[in-house]
Amino acid sequence: MTTGTVVLEGVDRYALWDPMFEGARLVLNYRGERLSPTTVQGLSGGAFRIGGICPCAPTVAPAMGPQDLVRLLGYRAVWLSPLEGAGADEVTAWPQILTRIRAEVDAGRPVLLWHAFTMLEWDVVAGYDDAAGTLQGRGAYEGTDGYAEAPQDRAGAGDPALGAILIGERVGEPDIAGLEVASLQEAVRHARSQENARCCPGGPWRMLFGLACWDRWITGFRRPDYVASDGDHYCLGVYRTTHARAAPYLREVAERRPAAAPALMAAAEHWAGEAEALNAAADLFPGWMQPREPDADLNRRVAERLQAARDAYARGVDEIATALGPLGAPAE
Repeated sequence: MTTGTVVLEGVDRYALWDPMFEGARLVLNYRGERLSPTTVQGLSGGAFRIGGICPCAPTVAPAMGPQDLVRLLGYRAVWLSPLEGAGADEVTAWPQILTRIRAEVDAGRPVLLWHAFTMLEWDVVAGYDDAAGTLQGRGAYEGTDGYAEAPQDRAGAGDPALGAILIGERVGEPDIAGLEVASLQEAVRHARSQENARCCPGGPWRMLFGLACWDRWITGFRRPDYVASDGDHYCLGVYRTTHARAAPYLREVAERRPAAAPALMAAAEHWAGEAEALNAAADLFPGWMQPREPDADLNRRVAERLQAARDAYARGVDEIATALGPLGAPAE
């Protein structure tokens, strides 16, 4: 075991609260890419995604994982998960994973590590100090000034402990045009998903997606006796920032797709309205304040804003579906 200290200076701050893909963007940009938050949220699907509503929805209902996005962008990626493999467990796997993390940092490559600094999100490790037993790096809300610092064994205690993603060398050129079309197709498919949508009222809770998720979320807040939960707050906090990237992404795609530009520009206007309404709903809970008892008036105002966001989302999805025709990739 090494007992050194290595810190890679210059890893940027998170530009938005995204627990899944923003860290991968920072690592790739440190390696020489020039990826914008808008591009990454669009290609990954984060800009269009909604699931739950529950505290884990932003991390368990994405279109892909960070390692998948990295590979689509032309890089090798290795996911070191303590949950993978026969007999693997957090206790025995974590020291081996930590050794690999040190080796990557020694080689000048930051690492994605689950639960390194934030709570059950993908963070960026940019350094280690074995004498202090700590890791240094960035998270969505940790390390926003200087690097965050946390015990080296913290990530292994996450529940679940998802391990690390090592980003290797670049091995190919990404098909950005194809990835853009695929992201639009997935946005429509996800929005119209009927997965679990026919679960019976009163039965076991099941995660919903897209419009079905929106409708259940709104229905909950329409109840005068509803009390906002951690899931409501977390989803509002994440989706208000990731969905804000949908409109600029659609405008960027429209610039390169003249035949589909009218529908894409119309979609962008609707998604801008969705983000504005979602942001207004989140602003009703300043500083993560949440009621501890029912507040009928607050619930009514939240429901109104969520309804406006949902309706704009639906119109935006319809315009994306229209745009797919001229792109030769009709919605499924």
